[in-house]
Amino acid sequence: MAVEIAKLGLRSTPFSPPNRSKFPKIFESCRTEKPFTVRLSSSSSSSFIDEQQISFSEPEKVLLERLLGIQGRGRKASPEQLKDVESAVKTLEDLKGVPDPTSSTLIEGRWQLIFTTRPGTASPIQRTFVGVDFFKIFQEVYLRTDDPRVSNIVKLSDAIGELKVEAAATVKDEKRILFRFDKAAFSFKFLPFKVPYPVPFRLLGDEAKGWLDTTYLSHTGNIRISRGNKGTTFVLQKKTEPRQRLLSSISTGIGVKEAIDELISLNPIRAKGEPEALVGEWQLLWSSQNQISCMLQSEAESLLDVAANGLEGLQNFGNYGQVEHLIDVLPGFGLRAIGNFVVSENNTYIVTMAETAFLIGGKFLLPVEVSGKFNLELLYIDNKIRITRGYRRITFVHLRVSEPTKM
Repeated sequence: MAVEIAKLGLRSTPFSPPNRSKFPKIFESCRTEKPFTVRLSSSSSSSFIDEQQISFSEPEKVLLERLLGIQGRGRKASPEQLKDVESAVKTLEDLKGVPDPTSSTLIEGRWQLIFTTRPGTASPIQRTFVGVDFFKIFQEVYLRTDDPRVSNIVKLSDAIGELKVEAAATVKDEKRILFRFDKAAFSFKFLPFKVPYPVPFRLLGDEAKGWLDTTYLSHTGNIRISRGNKGTTFVLQKKTEPRQRLLSSISTGIGVKEAIDELISLNPIRAKGEPEALVGEWQLLWSSQNQISCMLQSEAESLLDVAANGLEGLQNFGNYGQVEHLIDVLPGFGLRAIGNFVVSENNTYIVTMAETAFLIGGKFLLPVEVSGKFNLELLYIDNKIRITRGYRRITFVHLRVSEPTKM
């Protein structure tokens, strides 16, 4: 089973937004008297990566943009997402990248796995270690030594340690590396020695062998695309950009505030988007205060808490100042809140909730007489990520899950 880890045929469950189809269309009753105009700076928000210290070519940016938001390294990604990623991968492979990648020093070092496909059924150990986003997966490649090796690493956490599965490696040609796994061990932070992982590699025969083709290596040495002997495609990076680090921190639950601060500090002008920047359907990924207990209270302010905090629901901003919250509280039980938003000075928009109702079974509506108003300060926005600070000083991170629709 450790061989399966070592071959990096590993995937985990991505973020999956709630089923939007079970909620009724509700914008017909939420119109403003005149078209809404956002008074923000005209600076573009579409060229985020251009300003980063990490350099990417245009086709590389397309791939990273399509991977952004696919959590869990690709498992259960939608057919549309897979098609988009495969198209971007094929474009880079056709461009070739660095010639003879196995002869280049750029291939050496530690690479983080950010996406993988895996035909067939995952092994139990795959599901154990990579079935959750908490674990990070790395691959180390060192070919210019007396003992050439390819090692695959499951990082359990900074506090606990990692599992490392190693293979003796041989360069066959300009693209292919042959390997044979021969040892595995845990390195725990709280122990001064390694703990061997008991796998009888010698008895596994051909199951302990494999090959890995590098089909694209970026000229900066930061992106690598590889294909394995079982038909698996891997996308790996040496360095990740701030948005990727933020999503990774949200997945693990570690260092989220620091990742948010880094993103905002590196891109202070990104809060000044085009008028259409707010429009679209956004999924709440993280908030600094996410409490469900207020749903059990009867006060109107508590329901406003739920709408303002968003829980794990969807938030939809319309073209004419409409806003809709669709919130899954418990299985078969949710909350719908609709209203309007206007943008004031200093990148703040005012949300007024006019109608609120409980959703039972996704269809039956139980109206609640609740209305209220709260402010949201826009700290950062681009075509994928939105960071705001709002009701009761709570910070929110949203991911755009669909392109803006005309209404």
